[in-house]
Amino acid sequence: MTASGTTTMLSRMATVGDTLRRAGATLACALWCANALAVFTVTEGWVLPAGAKAATEAYMELSSSEGATLIAVRCAIAADVSLVDPKGRPMKIAGLALTAGETVTLMPGAVRIALTRLAHSLRLSERVPMVLVIRNVDATTQQISVDAEVRRRSP
Repeated sequence: MTASGTTTMLSRMATVGDTLRRAGATLACALWCANALAVFTVTEGWVLPAGAKAATEAYMELSSSEGATLIAVRCAIAADVSLVDPKGRPMKIAGLALTAGETVTLMPGAVRIALTRLAHSLRLSERVPMVLVIRNVDATTQQISVDAEVRRRSP
């Protein structure tokens, strides 16, 4: 074999090696992305002040990177927790759909969370623990803890 033939063969081997390295890196990235979890965020959580045995409302911003459905809300200090429509009526749906990449704002005059028959009064600056139950697009569920502040208006 001549020197130019050896150089050509080594050049082809280097090209094949580069291609295999790129393919391996692509495969590794694809596997990592497939195992990545959806990101669900809750921001700006707050609750209106209220007296004992009364009702109040909770507000927050929700978003999901992959889409999800809010299927339940629990709060230890409320006998009943429900989603209500903009007119304050309980919603008769199985959950609140959260479109991937979009923020859903639970706020006064829109869909929000109603907490009724409170175990004790809620004073300004107190914290109200809640748990949001989310069903992801892959049908798994997760529980998101929220620590909302009692305030008169949105932060």
